[in-house]
Amino acid sequence: MPKLIELDTFSSEKGNLTVFEKLLPGDVKRIFYITNIGSEERGGHHHEHSWCTLTCLNGSCEIFVDNGFEEFIFQLDSEQKCLILEPNDWRIMRNFSSGAILLVSSNQYFDEKDYFTAKPSKIEAIIS
Repeated sequence: MPKLIELDTFSSEKGNLTVFEKLLPGDVKRIFYITNIGSEERGGHHHEHSWCTLTCLNGSCEIFVDNGFEEFIFQLDSEQKCLILEPNDWRIMRNFSSGAILLVSSNQYFDEKDYFTAKPSKIEAIIS
């Protein structure tokens, strides 16, 4: 089930320090960011094994999630908001603001066989 959390941020006269720590099972194995999106949608898939975090470092975007039981819409409009997605959370990233930067981390390396474009059905979700 997707989970939106507030990241710990420590502020001082030297600026803000925001911490990504203990968010995913296992180790972080992959980090990437998405920029220059325009009006395009991204995603349209879920994973078999990968857990992911999504944080909009600049600007904002919307994340639609369907886990086979429920549908959710999350607004990422602060660098302190972090969305944690489990493997069966089918997602679409959309409605990116101008200049948006979406940071994604995963506990798995890229593997094309781990990507599934079909939305999970309720039956598949019960079996998982």
